Amino acid sequence: MVACDSSIAAKLINGGVAGLVGVTCVFPIDLAKTRLQNQHGKDMYKGMIDCLMKTARAEGFLGMYRGAAVNLTLVTPEKAIKLAANDFFRQLLMEDGMQRNLKMEMLAGCGAGMCQVVVTCPMEMLKIQLQDAGRLAAPHQSSTSAPSSSRSYTTGSASTHKRPSATLIAWELLRTQGLAGLYKGLGATLLRDIPFSIIYFPMFANLNNLGVHELTGKASFAHSFMSGCIAGSLAAVAVTPLDVLKTRIQTLKKGLGEDVYSGIMDCARKLWIQEGPSAFMKGAGCRALVIAPLFGIAQGVYFIGIGEHILKYFE
Repeated sequence: MVACDSSIAAKLINGGVAGLVGVTCVFPIDLAKTRLQNQHGKDMYKGMIDCLMKTARAEGFLGMYRGAAVNLTLVTPEKAIKLAANDFFRQLLMEDGMQRNLKMEMLAGCGAGMCQVVVTCPMEMLKIQLQDAGRLAAPHQSSTSAPSSSRSYTTGSASTHKRPSATLIAWELLRTQGLAGLYKGLGATLLRDIPFSIIYFPMFANLNNLGVHELTGKASFAHSFMSGCIAGSLAAVAVTPLDVLKTRIQTLKKGLGEDVYSGIMDCARKLWIQEGPSAFMKGAGCRALVIAPLFGIAQGVYFIGIGEHILKYFE
């Protein structure tokens, strides 16, 4: 991590750059994760590779980046808030911000997780609709005469087979449900992101501390990168059940025979009864493959200090 006296602006730039680079690299895997978590059983996709191959064949290479524009637009403030908030709370709760205190580190992570959902919830709400559109369109393309139980993005609107756009979905949600429409699944998002941050940030700080050199006072780039990857992947797998619930709740359009959920407990109950306990770990491998490089890159960007270099250039 950058030194504690780094400016907030530099931290925001570092978080933004890390988010943009990371999302560009791993977005297709994230798309596969969403589709695997939303499918009931294994009728359509047998796994991540099968999902990506079928998506590429049916929708082309760019089809694997459906929803990427939303992420690329909002991931900068999202990652910036997450990383900067953690640094802020660490300094607030731990005298010099560098003392190793597991309880305070976990509290700082909790604060970071709570702050980021302001952006994370609407971002994922829009992203999931776009990512899952291809999965819902596949049965319709193969059998256009089959009846569909897919719902429109908003209650009472006419269903449409046009390719959805983030702008259209956001506008219809705001028009019919107000701001609450964009924050559907807020509780599930908090339940996922707070535990993730509580696990990730202390684990990264302690792993990274193992590689700190006495002369430089910081770990090497490779050590920071690997610490971010390890902490990120373990935290991601640990909260996968909560991510599955969030994805199911936030998905507005449902395929034939797919359930609508009234809340977190209703979703968990139906998932357990209908698909068994293994359903709660759907997409766990994909999440590890997405989050590991995402946070490894984030810590690498902080290590290099790209934000500091950019600010120095404009001085």
